[in-house]
Amino acid sequence: MQVLPVTSSHTLANQTNQTAGGYMTFSNSTTKSRYERIHTAPLKTIHDYPKTSVNLLDSLESFLSTFKKDLSAVSGQISELQDRSKAIENRLTTRRASQIQTSKIEKTLSGLLSDITIPPALATLILDSPVREPWIEGIDEFERRLVTIKARSRVKAARDLWEVAEGLRIVAATKIRAFFLALFQPIRGNATTNMQVVQTSVLLKYNALYAFLQRHAPDVAHEIQRSYVAAARVYYETGFRRYIRSLTWIKARFIEKHENIVVGVGEQENDSSQVDLERLAYAKIVGPGVTLAYMADDKSHKEPIEALFRSLLLVFMDNATSEYTFVKTFFSVEPSLPTKESSNSMLSPLSLRSPDRATFAERSMSGSDYGGGGGQRSVSAGITGALLAAETANKEEQATTDALWKQVMDPVTTYCEASLFSSLSTKLQMWPVFQKVMAENAEALKKLAEGGGSGYFNRAIATTDASVSSASPPAAFLFLRM
Repeated sequence: MQVLPVTSSHTLANQTNQTAGGYMTFSNSTTKSRYERIHTAPLKTIHDYPKTSVNLLDSLESFLSTFKKDLSAVSGQISELQDRSKAIENRLTTRRASQIQTSKIEKTLSGLLSDITIPPALATLILDSPVREPWIEGIDEFERRLVTIKARSRVKAARDLWEVAEGLRIVAATKIRAFFLALFQPIRGNATTNMQVVQTSVLLKYNALYAFLQRHAPDVAHEIQRSYVAAARVYYETGFRRYIRSLTWIKARFIEKHENIVVGVGEQENDSSQVDLERLAYAKIVGPGVTLAYMADDKSHKEPIEALFRSLLLVFMDNATSEYTFVKTFFSVEPSLPTKESSNSMLSPLSLRSPDRATFAERSMSGSDYGGGGGQRSVSAGITGALLAAETANKEEQATTDALWKQVMDPVTTYCEASLFSSLSTKLQMWPVFQKVMAENAEALKKLAEGGGSGYFNRAIATTDASVSSASPPAAFLFLRM
């Protein structure tokens, strides 16, 4: 908007006088017209100025009205955008929460699917490969998945996989059964098989496979157990029968001559070394080596009856303890699949075996003096019940182990008892002869003490310190052997 200058009346008068004084030579009409032209133009401008201002104000009012309408429209749009932004933010928050929940569900489902899904490599191992060392880890993994499928029976995916898992279980049980029966065949058919090597290097290495059968195919496990008992029974029976036969051959070669203890007393040629005190060493466990079966092949090999008796008992003790250790280790398997949590649990079998009931009762009574309440008594009762249950399970396991060992070693025990009783019965049958010999020895010592001792073919022996010293070792050795 243009602002025009405003001219006062005094200024206009001065301008008029100056003009009139300076230009009097012009005509009046010209002067009048110029005067009007000069002095009315500003007035017209001033007269038009309010109208122009009003027009400008109207334009400004129209502009402001339009701007107000536009601003109102923009305000409505901003409000709509804010509402949309809030809606989008709410949807984003809901989607984020849904994604978190979905991720949790996906993680859980992923863990479940990974636990119940049987990998193709594992299925191929069970179906197409023979039982070898890779089966040890493979069966452990398969058993964990099998247990998970059983526990998740409410899940449809687990129910769908159950038939596949059951089929693999049957195939695995069949192959493991054939594998163990093949291992027992050399034990049953060849008495020269090294039993300890088969037990420690082969059977114990595959103990996990038998544990799988015991938990998931108990009938097959029982069949394998009976097959092993039968094979080991035949093996030990055959081996000990042959060993006792070899000892009998060696025993027949050793013939002892019983002479009167005073024979040769007083003679310079009497050798006191006839009294073999070294035979007393066979009365101890730690002593000379045992007699082996192949020694019977040497016809010149001789050993006293004490050595044979000791060898038989040591061999029996060695084989019996070794067999009991194997039976205890191999056939005593946990009823459930071991886990890391169960080994660290307070009520795990390993932790329950450490204290006995008396010790635990003393600890419970001593601990009850420090603010013992109903809660502690209930916990103590629960742990005591768990201890009793574990003790009962241990007794049952011990009874089972003892029964298996007895079934395996019963023929060997019978053979050893028969061999020992035969020796004792022979000695009992020779008791009258022994009485007669002892009476003769006593009579000979009596005559020696009296200064006699002469016979048809030997002269009388004078009683001297040398003769008594010579007769003492045979007499002492005779009574020691009794």
